[in-house]
Amino acid sequence: MSTSSSDQPEDGRIVLAGTPIGNLEDAPPRLRRALAEADVVAAEDTRRLHQLLAGLDVKLSGKAVAYHEHNEADRARELVDAAESGAQVVVVSDAGMPTVSDPGFRVVEEAALRGIQVSVIPGPSAALVALAGSGLPTDRFTFEGFLPRKAGERRERLHELVGERRTMVFYEAPHRIEATVQALAEAFGAERRAVLARELTKFYEEFRRGTLGALLEGVREVPPRGEIVMVVDGAPAAPPVRPETLVAAVEAAIAAGERLKEACATVAQGTNVSKRELYEAVLKARKG
Repeated sequence: MSTSSSDQPEDGRIVLAGTPIGNLEDAPPRLRRALAEADVVAAEDTRRLHQLLAGLDVKLSGKAVAYHEHNEADRARELVDAAESGAQVVVVSDAGMPTVSDPGFRVVEEAALRGIQVSVIPGPSAALVALAGSGLPTDRFTFEGFLPRKAGERRERLHELVGERRTMVFYEAPHRIEATVQALAEAFGAERRAVLARELTKFYEEFRRGTLGALLEGVREVPPRGEIVMVVDGAPAAPPVRPETLVAAVEAAIAAGERLKEACATVAQGTNVSKRELYEAVLKARKG
């Protein structure tokens, strides 16, 4: 364990470390140093960790422990206990950034509750790599991770996103990609622009661009292999509503018992029309 000049343990901390998503040349010197100096390295799969260490020519001086979705809650407490005792605890996923569709959130949550320092070593992220290379708008986006495996739950989740204006980023496995692209096309329309990105940063990296309908045909003809990220264009802006088109709805609300101002406020909600504009449109329509 690292010590200070006074031979007392340094303050322990949790370090989230991003790891390469395919190309080991993406590993920064800071990652190598953190792995070499850590007292504890928590990894999704310790076998994958040792492969990474060998690829980076890094020798582990501390101990490696498994930290995955099945033991996440209990292991999080143990890791924070270690940091609380002065240990440098590094958390890695198999590839990419811990906590992003990978374990890590629980240990950060536990550390924050106890006031234990948390730091992050930035690293590659498949979601951001795919988004940057997609050619779709990047000024506003939403990361949706993996969609539910069951068809009904998947349709329900996508229904919630039908009106989403931001670019959407999804993760998917190759054996489910056809069903997922089909579900995306059914929910958002076959003409919605999208990009299928696979094997990012690796030798066979590929970006398939087109409409969801065209991508579905391509997936059926040539099934993609490897890890996949789907980037989907957001919903188009709805055409502006004119106040006069809402007058009938206001009159119906009044007939149902609402007062004029209340009805205007109710009907105008969620539109680009203000209740004042709608109020004036109703009075104008009544004057003929």
